[in-house]
Amino acid sequence: MLIFWDQRLVFLATPKAGSTAVEAALEPLASVAMKRPDPLKHMAAQDYLANLAPYLEATSGERFTTVALMREPVGWLMSWYRFRQRDVLDGEDAAIRRHSFETFARSYMDPADPLRSEIGLQSDVLADAAGAPLVDRIFRYEAIDRFVHFLEDRLDCAITLPRVNVPPAADVKLTGESEAALRTTMAADVALYDSLG
Repeated sequence: MLIFWDQRLVFLATPKAGSTAVEAALEPLASVAMKRPDPLKHMAAQDYLANLAPYLEATSGERFTTVALMREPVGWLMSWYRFRQRDVLDGEDAAIRRHSFETFARSYMDPADPLRSEIGLQSDVLADAAGAPLVDRIFRYEAIDRFVHFLEDRLDCAITLPRVNVPPAADVKLTGESEAALRTTMAADVALYDSLG
C-alpha cells in the first residue's frame, strides 16, 4: 500500500497484480509505503475503509481516493501457480513442482483444500461481500498503461514501471472444462473484472 498525502491518493496493493512494480517505481514519491508485513502491504479495501481511511480523513480534512489493479481472474491464478513454483525447493511444497496447472486449479476449486483459503479471490481485497467495488478506481492489469497515465496525471510526473517479482515461465495449460469450472468458482472475480471499464 502506498499513501500519497498531498494528492489525497491511496494505492491498495492487490496480490499478484503488479503491486511490487508499482511500489518500486513510486515509493520515493509516497508519503507512506506499507511494504511488510503482508497484511499491511495487501490490506483489503474493507479493512482500509474501516481502520485507516477514517484516520486519514480526520487528520487531513479530506477524503482520499483509492486506486488498485486487478488481473484477469484465470491469468491471476496462473501467476500464483508460477509464483509458487519459483521458491519451492523441498519438503511438502515441492509437490507443487510436480503438479500441472490443471491439478493446481482443481485444488483451488476444491473448497476443502487449504489452497483456496490461502490464495482467496481478488474481490476479497477489492469488493464487499455482495461484490460491490470498495475501491474508487480499479484498473485492469492487462491495460496497465491506463493506470500509469492516471498516476502520471495525479502525481504530475513521468512513471516507468520496472519488471520485478516476475515468476518463471511455466506450462499453464487448462482443459476447457476446467477453465469453465474455474470461472464458476471465481464468479465474483469474473463479474468484478468484467465490470471494469
